[in-house]
Amino acid sequence: MPTLDKLRIDKWLWAARFFKTRALAADAVQGGKVHIDGQRCKPSKNIVIGMQVSITKGDLRWSVTVLGINKHRRPASEAQLLYEESEQSLQTRLDHIALKKLQPTLHSPKPDKKGRRQIHSFTGKH
Repeated sequence: MPTLDKLRIDKWLWAARFFKTRALAADAVQGGKVHIDGQRCKPSKNIVIGMQVSITKGDLRWSVTVLGINKHRRPASEAQLLYEESEQSLQTRLDHIALKKLQPTLHSPKPDKKGRRQIHSFTGKH
């Protein structure tokens, strides 16, 4: 892994595989979903090793420390070496995922033919 001393935050987020494209990473930074050391930043902000980065993506939130900088997108196993997630952040995220799995969905899928027949027989409609 080549060592760099600084890199744009949008490139780092893409290389660390938090976002699928640099454009999505830049949009997230521009939209205030990424904070460096507790401060909002621009996509062109340079990061260095040791900075604290908070990333919000949908309902999930990561709080990571930058351990490495790589300007190329590498496999996920290598990308995980670029940062270290705090224990509290990891536990909160895993708890949120588990809670979300337990909650029933608000929008059920469209009923199939058998389901429609059961609904019609229950409501008395033909």
